[in-house]
Amino acid sequence: MNLIYLLKRVATAIVLACTLLPAQAADFPAPKQGTWVARDFKFHTGEVMPELKLHYTTVGEPTGEPVLILHGTAGSGTGMLNPAFGGELFGPGQPLDASKYFIILPDAIGAGKSSKPSDGLRARFPKYNYDDMVLAQYRLVTEGLGVRHLRLVLGNSMGGMHTWLWGTTYPGFMDALVPLASQPTEMAGRNWMMRRLLTDSIRNDPEWNGGNYSTQPRAFRVANVWFGVATIGGSQAYYKAAPTRVQADKLVADRMAAPFTADANDFLYQWDSSDDYNPAPGLERIQAKLLAINSADDERNPPELGIMERELKRVKGGRLYLIPASEDTRGHGTTGMAKFWKGQLQELLVGAPRLAGEVVGIRYGADSLCTPQFAARGCGAR
Repeated sequence: MNLIYLLKRVATAIVLACTLLPAQAADFPAPKQGTWVARDFKFHTGEVMPELKLHYTTVGEPTGEPVLILHGTAGSGTGMLNPAFGGELFGPGQPLDASKYFIILPDAIGAGKSSKPSDGLRARFPKYNYDDMVLAQYRLVTEGLGVRHLRLVLGNSMGGMHTWLWGTTYPGFMDALVPLASQPTEMAGRNWMMRRLLTDSIRNDPEWNGGNYSTQPRAFRVANVWFGVATIGGSQAYYKAAPTRVQADKLVADRMAAPFTADANDFLYQWDSSDDYNPAPGLERIQAKLLAINSADDERNPPELGIMERELKRVKGGRLYLIPASEDTRGHGTTGMAKFWKGQLQELLVGAPRLAGEVVGIRYGADSLCTPQFAARGCGAR
């Protein structure tokens, strides 16, 4: 362990100590938050942003084993601290006990307090994709926080898709991978068609005005509620909550009346960013122990397609845990409740060998550790 690395970890501890957040659960340490700026960030389009702001939250001390937790579309790192997720994982004796682990929860590009279109550029913000988001996370972890190796990368929904990309892009940088509510294939079928309908419904609203609106377009709220009902929640759970037309109407009315502070441009960028997602060509590169977790009632990733079983044959030692559907599961939202899978996570961590000290990426040039598509874009640990 060299001096520069030690100094970075100490500096990280000092910065984090200055920005405490209220604890979201009584049994894990108070979260801390910070912001790191990636200089001259190059997007997959070739566009360069001189300063890309990356916000993050941490739980635990930098002396613990680093763990990276990745949120879903339109979410944030702090959103993962809720009782159903962080409250089941980060406390004493739990699988990711914060007294032993340094838990890093970044806000993705375009989300939370990281740089996003609504900061001022609106529709002139660089078009980003999942590769850009993973590259930004990597630079934050390595350059910003001084981390050289991760015990675990775990992500939910969009974060699950990012987890697949972490495994194929930085194959030896982590010991274990847990992609939740995701599949390692390109966008296709109903999953992509629903995303297209979602974004097109906003763009086709004259009030969107090419992204130069003064008030949020009215189609935005309807599209958001429609997509939520259509692609998350679980059929059994919805029927239990609304077994009559009157109750179903009330549920829709309540959702339409709920506070809604999102921005249409941010929303469009977030969903558009998945359009060229496809980790499939690189699955054989994965070195980490991988446990994919999906729910049997996931509306976006239906298990009956057999995609996961087909692709996992290409991942050495990769396996799937499929949560049975019930009145208690919530479709695509099931994996947001860690009670359904925390036992499987614990088993994975007990058995996953530590790869630290081995190859932490594919080396291209003296200062770059990444796969070829990232090598020209400043992805090396410094």
